[in-house]
Amino acid sequence: MKIAIPKERRPDEARVAASPETVKKYVSLGFGVCVEAGAGDGSSITDAAFADAGATVGSDTAATLDGADIVLCVQRPEDGALGAMKQGAMLIGNLAALSSADDMKRCADCGITAFALELLPRISRAQSMDILSSQSNLAGYKAVLDAANVFTSAFPMMMTAAGTIRPARLLVLGAGVAGLQAIATARRLGAVVSAYDVRPAVKEQVESLGAKFVEVDPEATREAETAGGYAKEMSEEYKAKQAQVLADAVAKNDVVICTALIPGRPAPVLVTEEMVRTMQTGSVIVDLAVEQGGNCPLSEVGEVVEKHGVKIVGYANVPSRVATDATAMYAKNLLNFVTPMVDAEKGGLAIDWEDEIIAGCLVTRDGKIVHPMLNEQPKTEEAS
Repeated sequence: MKIAIPKERRPDEARVAASPETVKKYVSLGFGVCVEAGAGDGSSITDAAFADAGATVGSDTAATLDGADIVLCVQRPEDGALGAMKQGAMLIGNLAALSSADDMKRCADCGITAFALELLPRISRAQSMDILSSQSNLAGYKAVLDAANVFTSAFPMMMTAAGTIRPARLLVLGAGVAGLQAIATARRLGAVVSAYDVRPAVKEQVESLGAKFVEVDPEATREAETAGGYAKEMSEEYKAKQAQVLADAVAKNDVVICTALIPGRPAPVLVTEEMVRTMQTGSVIVDLAVEQGGNCPLSEVGEVVEKHGVKIVGYANVPSRVATDATAMYAKNLLNFVTPMVDAEKGGLAIDWEDEIIAGCLVTRDGKIVHPMLNEQPKTEEAS
């Protein structure tokens, strides 16, 4: 059986869906692997490195996909690549399925069996396959470095003969994987860190990293988390309290890192233009949700803009800005997803279609869209 890894062609994408390490593993499982020429350039992986690991190098996308039983991707392929895949082939990657219904229909029309790993159920058995966590971890780290890069003051306290420099004050909005890594990174750089999240369960995690937890209404947040670990949409009364508490917190901080996302829906607005006006000149906002509308309405995709004296960083595809490590982690996630499908004794695939992980990610099969979330309104959940 053949696994194909095409070169990613969407804007701002430097990652690739395999690494030399995972190619060796696929070969040991009995797969033939073909990697498109130049696929690893953005992640500092040469064609020779893939070849040395046991892959063949395809001259172009068509040659790479020709006859492939499994296609691994970072982002969903464009129409031309979908058309080049054979009927019945499996497509595995981050397909943005909930916001790309037309593309999912094209997958179904092409007879492709598509697995969207961003829909992976949040269960312990799936943790090693969790692409959102692995990539968010790096995004949280890089967000703090991006903030430090445009911030015109130092992060740590410095005591010198010329005087004392006070430490920067940094606020993280959303204490999921990205937010927690942002807290840890900012603390390492010497900032005084606080964090907000609607989920009360994360308070202990925030404080264990040395940050102060910003609370709105402890009583109202007792039921704020879904079984899947996301944050629920809150009442209007709570939102009013939230806005006031966040307004006070934003005004007191030099740097704000925004990480709140809602699967399949626009990102929630947490930092309004009025809040931006209250920040000190030279302050910085990094909006990791900019590609889904932004947690700050003033952020712009792919740009660093200055509004009301505040620099607002809206870089697209932040994990790709740490492409080498992001690729290594993402590729391992995919390997961990594919490996249980392999029948070690007989060779080939033996897929349990009733398995919770398989069913949770399966979007199209036998020419149909089969995932229930694409046939109903997305759940109102926030993944910080």
